[in-house]
Amino acid sequence: MLSRIRYTLRETFDSFRRNATLTVAAIITAAISLLGVGLTLLSQHAFDNLLARWEGGVEMIVFMRPQATAEQLQLVEDNLSEQSQFIAEFSYCDEQCSLDEADRVLAGEPGVRELLDENNITTQFKAIPTEGTDVELLRQLSGAFSELPSVFEVKFAEDQISLISQLQSFFGFRLLLLSGFLLLAAILLIWNTIRTAIFARRREIEVMKLVGATDWFIRIPFMLEGLLHGLIGAGVASLGLWVWNTQWTTGVQDFPPNSGFAALVVTDGYEVTVMLIMFAIGALAGAIGSGIAASKFLDV
Repeated sequence: MLSRIRYTLRETFDSFRRNATLTVAAIITAAISLLGVGLTLLSQHAFDNLLARWEGGVEMIVFMRPQATAEQLQLVEDNLSEQSQFIAEFSYCDEQCSLDEADRVLAGEPGVRELLDENNITTQFKAIPTEGTDVELLRQLSGAFSELPSVFEVKFAEDQISLISQLQSFFGFRLLLLSGFLLLAAILLIWNTIRTAIFARRREIEVMKLVGATDWFIRIPFMLEGLLHGLIGAGVASLGLWVWNTQWTTGVQDFPPNSGFAALVVTDGYEVTVMLIMFAIGALAGAIGSGIAASKFLDV
């Protein structure tokens, strides 16, 4: 058993050395394509952070001052209840809820987030309008609520959600499409690398078959080589993704306050999940490319 493992590893790394140029090209192409996939997933999650406060169909948020009394909160709640013809439902986001949301919305401004606590954060009433409610009517409601006691401000979602959703769709689809083409190129390069390796060793393969070696015994080193192409490419792409996210997280802190870019930062560990996905895709791409080549060109 150990002799077979040693043989497999030796043959795999010998093939790496013999086809160094093609191997490097395959790894670089796989890394670039997987980096594109990773950036797509990361950017989509960042846009989701930007839309965090508008999740679930919320289109109007009434922000209350930290010193708002129970009576003032009840007054806003009563007014929202009276607008049942236009407001389908609403909910109150208390201090802890608002702090949890700030963790996402202010991810790129840690200094600002550290200044917030239960004593100075604005709480929120989030309202979901009834279906078919006119936009202008919602704007009028926003103006009316802004005049109530201890209301800090009223935000209306239409323009912001529309712009962010368009940007999310535009960048997400095109980045994913480009990554798909590059991933296909990586699979073809891995396929061609394995094919070249098989042709270069066709005499050895003929001898091995004559002495009784099975197709799988001969095929496994080539398939392992392709798998390693994908995994190494994923490792390089993961390093690039980490550098990119770190630089972006640091750079956003220099942007003007309240620019809106603070939420476009991923600091909740999701980047690790993306890296694992990249490794899975890289391994799959390598296995597909090498598996097809080893099966197709083994009869030499």
